[in-house]
Amino acid sequence: MSPPVRIKFCGLTREADVDAAVVLGVDMIGLVFATRSPRRVATETAALLRARIPAHIALVALVMDNPQGEIEALVEAVKPDLLQFHGSEPEAFCSRFGLPYLKAIAMGKGARGDVAARVAAWPSAHAVLFDGHGVGESGGSGQRFDWHTLPARLDKPFLLAGGLHDGNVADAIAIARPWGVDVSSGIESAPGIKDHGRMHRFVAAVRGG
Repeated sequence: MSPPVRIKFCGLTREADVDAAVVLGVDMIGLVFATRSPRRVATETAALLRARIPAHIALVALVMDNPQGEIEALVEAVKPDLLQFHGSEPEAFCSRFGLPYLKAIAMGKGARGDVAARVAAWPSAHAVLFDGHGVGESGGSGQRFDWHTLPARLDKPFLLAGGLHDGNVADAIAIARPWGVDVSSGIESAPGIKDHGRMHRFVAAVRGG
């Protein structure tokens, strides 16, 4: 029997949404610190949200070409379990913060090269995240990509992101066989404002599929 697919809710900004995610039993909650994102949270807000997340749910801090000092400060203040790099950060940069990390790989406009070779550029990554956004763009855009383009086998766990919602996530899992799925806009009524009904239906679709 296959292990359950991990669920990551990303871009949470409100205490009520964090509480709902905890009740639903997701595996990871992502807070966004990328400068250009409409879901960006201040460090003080992030620390308050972090206090509501129990130890069995991993807190992921998403950054995108943030300066090293800024990342070090948020690691100290928020104490995430993992970092998620969404920009052009090289392997040496991603691995210098003493935390496991996820590396996002853009699969949308401008993406070039063999997928396995691109993954190999971050050998120390805990997992990679294939997202539907274009190269140089931030995630959370709701853009999906062709899941059939992913290799049948990779040497590293991966999460699937980009345009996922309760109506298509079961198909995405059946096609791509990911280690986890990551959703942001697909459970929102507006950027950073989560819809609890959509959150519930997404989890039900993953668990049922």
